[in-house]
Amino acid sequence: MKSLLFICGLLLSTSSLASDLEYRIVLKNHYFNPAITTVPAGKKIKLLRENKDALPDEVHSDALGGEKIIAGHGKGVILIGPLKPGKHSFMGEFNATTAQGIILAK
Repeated sequence: MKSLLFICGLLLSTSSLASDLEYRIVLKNHYFNPAITTVPAGKKIKLLRENKDALPDEVHSDALGGEKIIAGHGKGVILIGPLKPGKHSFMGEFNATTAQGIILAK
């Protein structure tokens, strides 16, 4: 019973830590908000991505290592990191001239 309580406590503390490392980025009118997201360097993070536009968009980043399509009026999760300190740019590939963002790892 004690080990079960220990495991439950460990899971609860881990999930509260994970929620501290979640960041929300919204695409609306072909712009990311926030355009710059500051995150801790050296940590894995979860980007909660919401597309409020009617059309799908593909988040692309060589710096962050990948691509992910988010449906119009859809949501998605992008796991990244751990990141080195610095600016890591990304863009919405279907609206590359306006949908520009930066993950700033400090």
